[in-house]
Amino acid sequence: MNALHQYLFDSYRAACLGEPPPPQPGTHDVALLRAARDRRRFERVVAGRPARSARARRAREGIRAALRRWRRHPRASE
Repeated sequence: MNALHQYLFDSYRAACLGEPPPPQPGTHDVALLRAARDRRRFERVVAGRPARSARARRAREGIRAALRRWRRHPRASE
């Protein structure tokens, strides 16, 4: 049984009992990922380490550089 099947069973049960339906699968995924990221950053700061890694900083710098190059020389639309 996957999450969709469980949701359908729970929705049917709630409708039979006159209760509000449960939230759809995936509704709170983004909030969960943000909470996990924030917790990890908090633990790193408490331990005296930088909140962000050097690898993440290099990745952000690479993305920014690519966007600057793209803005200077946009490809002609076809």
